[in-house]
Amino acid sequence: MSVPRPEYPRPQWVRSEWLNLNAEWEFEEDPGLLGEGDGWSSERRLARRIAVPFAPESKLSGIGKRDFMPCVWYRREFTAPEGWSGRRMWVHFGAVDYEATVWVNGARVGGHRGGYTPFRFEITPHLRSGANELVVRAADDTRSPLQPSGKQSPDPESHGVMYTRTTGIWQTVWLEATPQAFLDRAKLWPDLDNGRLLAQVWVDGPADGLTVKATARAGSETVATAKALAQGGLASLSLRIKSPRAWSPDDPFLYDLEVTLTKGRRVVDRVESYFGMRKVHLAPPAICLNNKPLFQRLVLDQGFYPDGIYTAPSDEALKRDIELSKAVGFNGARLHQKVFEPRFLYWADKLGYLCWGEFADWGLDHSHPEALEVMLPQWMEAMERDFNHPSIVGWCPFNETNPQQRPELIRQIHRVTKAIDPTRPAIDTSGYVHVETDVDDCHDYNQDPAVVREHFAAFAEGGQPWRNEEDPIRYVGQPFFVSEYGGIWWNPGETDKKAWGYGDRPRTQQEFLHRYRALTEVLLFHPGMCGFCYTQLYDVEQEVNGLYTCDRQAKFDPALIRAVNEQKAAVER
Repeated sequence: MSVPRPEYPRPQWVRSEWLNLNAEWEFEEDPGLLGEGDGWSSERRLARRIAVPFAPESKLSGIGKRDFMPCVWYRREFTAPEGWSGRRMWVHFGAVDYEATVWVNGARVGGHRGGYTPFRFEITPHLRSGANELVVRAADDTRSPLQPSGKQSPDPESHGVMYTRTTGIWQTVWLEATPQAFLDRAKLWPDLDNGRLLAQVWVDGPADGLTVKATARAGSETVATAKALAQGGLASLSLRIKSPRAWSPDDPFLYDLEVTLTKGRRVVDRVESYFGMRKVHLAPPAICLNNKPLFQRLVLDQGFYPDGIYTAPSDEALKRDIELSKAVGFNGARLHQKVFEPRFLYWADKLGYLCWGEFADWGLDHSHPEALEVMLPQWMEAMERDFNHPSIVGWCPFNETNPQQRPELIRQIHRVTKAIDPTRPAIDTSGYVHVETDVDDCHDYNQDPAVVREHFAAFAEGGQPWRNEEDPIRYVGQPFFVSEYGGIWWNPGETDKKAWGYGDRPRTQQEFLHRYRALTEVLLFHPGMCGFCYTQLYDVEQEVNGLYTCDRQAKFDPALIRAVNEQKAAVER
């Protein structure tokens, strides 16, 4: 079979020596979790075949089983390229849901907990010449109160806002070769006001006497260089960029960045990256981009695909979702209850699309004493992975927490978020009950525009905004937006009894468009609103309130929706 999802999986840190392991793998279920004790980790052929990186619940995997799978196993053989001799070798996983254990040639090389973030293991000591065996075990219990699982249904069938589960490998698996000392990762801080890029670059391995050099280019023109010794495995650089060209939805300009590791004049390692010069700051009632108020016209994107579930069938499909959103006048999205693939954010960077990075916290019982231990490292991994994307303009670790949840958990996660990234705003928990937040919000699915207008009438006069719940934390002047609204369902002619949307279904397309315009204009023209987020971009399984169908066909003339969304907002005047 051809290699599924063949594109380079880590577009912000590109190294030339890599090998995609997406392919047909051996596969078998282990419902009793007995496989490890029975020796499945080495030299045991598995009974079925699966197309990695598609989850076994998906059609594209070749399995298509929708029932619970408590544990699954994968196996394949690989041969390292001959030119990699003498290099350190790593196996990378984009994401495995939920608890992964990995063996190479029978040796356990590591484990990882968390279904949404990448991990890697060095496998150099365990390799042999010729064919090597790679085995992966993935345990997944969506019904556990200590497993964040987002919109994956804890019940046998999908229903309401809960959808088909994803088990095991669902992002690219790949090999990488590095020198003994190599460029591990970087943290990039665009400083638009001062015309510079600040970079922290980490070196793995013996770094004494090594120098890190960064070169920024605009097309073929070199615009800045900087270098520093890698002291203690870390180099800090400042690249002065004359007259920086700002990144924005109207002009998503990206600078190329080459990072090299040298010893004297010898280049030890080289990585290609990119960055955008942009600034996000709060100037209530607005959120500003590049020192100008920009109304955030967002849409809810759940990141589900009819044939791949969590995994897009192609890189082009990721790009197309952004193009479809922009076609109806949105300038960004809440990436909802899922940590999206890096390739999605790459296209958001390229196309100029504002994204709120969120986490799949649903499924985790926040009141459980171990919730912080589970949530914190996974959320930190997500922030670490996505920090350098200019398209990420805010963070939101929780969604719709209720008054019974533990406020200290939410407060601690919020403060860690701000400590890791003071350059972006953070919402502690979207909708419902806030604890401590940079940006305030609520969810309002009322379908009557007059009622929604009344909800926020006092707020327009300087009073408190409307809330979903009795919020113990008073609004204190932060930028505010309705981060979920609409959800108007539209599936004429369909008879699926599970299908639903919010409120009464419009009787005609004209009635839908009238309601959409009226609800949206209440928010767009409100002097206290910094943005909105419409639910949602496309249908997901039984939830048929998308502006597109689940297979991305437009339900309405995109120009009609775009004409509403692109009107100038009150906060922009």
